[in-house]
Amino acid sequence: MKKSIRRYFCNTIQTLLLITFLTSCGAGQSKEAAGNHTDISADLIWESSMELRYASGFGVDYYKDGYRLITVAEESRYLIVPEGKGIPADLSSGIVVLKQPIEQVYLVASAVMDMFVSLDALDAVGFSGLKADSWYIDEAREAMEQGKILHAGSYGAPDYEQILASGCGLAIENTMIYHTPEVKEQLEKLGIPVLVDYSSYESNPLGRTEWVRLYGILTGKEAEAEAAFAAEAEAFEAVEQEEKTGSTVAFFYITANGEVNVRRSSDYLPKMIEMAGGSYVFDHIGDEEETASSNVTMQMEEFYAAAKDADYIIYNSTTTEELSSVEDLLAKSSLLEKFKAVEEGRVYCTTKNLYQSSMKLGTIISDMHKMLTGEDGMTYLYQLE
Repeated sequence: MKKSIRRYFCNTIQTLLLITFLTSCGAGQSKEAAGNHTDISADLIWESSMELRYASGFGVDYYKDGYRLITVAEESRYLIVPEGKGIPADLSSGIVVLKQPIEQVYLVASAVMDMFVSLDALDAVGFSGLKADSWYIDEAREAMEQGKILHAGSYGAPDYEQILASGCGLAIENTMIYHTPEVKEQLEKLGIPVLVDYSSYESNPLGRTEWVRLYGILTGKEAEAEAAFAAEAEAFEAVEQEEKTGSTVAFFYITANGEVNVRRSSDYLPKMIEMAGGSYVFDHIGDEEETASSNVTMQMEEFYAAAKDADYIIYNSTTTEELSSVEDLLAKSSLLEKFKAVEEGRVYCTTKNLYQSSMKLGTIISDMHKMLTGEDGMTYLYQLE
């Protein structure tokens, strides 16, 4: 009963955060997201705001002499002070000061690790919320195995002593931290600033990737961030020019108890299928539910009725094991043998690192397009024989 009550309140908190985020951050509102904060200090001269292409949950204001103001979800503000520069004496209240270089970062938001990798900024990360064997990003796992990045506990149970002793300059959390607000309060009480990453709340998949520009500001790798984001945007835009295929796609995995887990229609993965030129087989599944969860669970018979005629099926191996053959898939449920995609040989599986590869969403969309058009050279999908 206690677990049910706790789960209810956790889901309620996530839903309220999502509603707040979506209503306050409209797509393409870069100036609004940034707040256009021109007068936060008499010592700072505002020059411009970052123009965002897809993201709406953060903003950046540029000031003379290299100062930057980051605003996240229109509520949290961080002044990035360049190395060797002073902190303005009359800075507006509520702004968190981050002096560069920002070192020994405690990185809990797993989607952000790939961004640090793309920036060649792993040396700024001192601690991880995941253990080494939970990382499918090679660079992150290897850094932990070599002792360059240490495990410092999950979002709900950090090793405060270890983090504090290292001189941690910043904790980067995901919104799960709001399930345990006392942890955020304790970190801040110890003098460790906390930045909550909202990239997973972006309505456009490339909006998630664009958050690399924020982390480029934090790490002093702005040029690298622009190049990394441009590469993924280019991969998507090349696909965008192609005609829609009209092919239907089911994306799912089977749980240990035989139920089928699919993505809500409003989730970013179904949107990526649409962007790749396909059509997600579930039009409005989960849209009526008031929850922040991106997943919907159903019985196999219900899944069969809705997805048996899908042109393609993609098995999601990110939370289970990678499959080696169609036989492996059919071992999970003999009912799958009757699916059109199985009969016609259009069965695919994701690699384990798909979810953690936040800097490859453009590439993943391109992979989906290659699947739909029968092309080779996919990175995050492979065909089951």
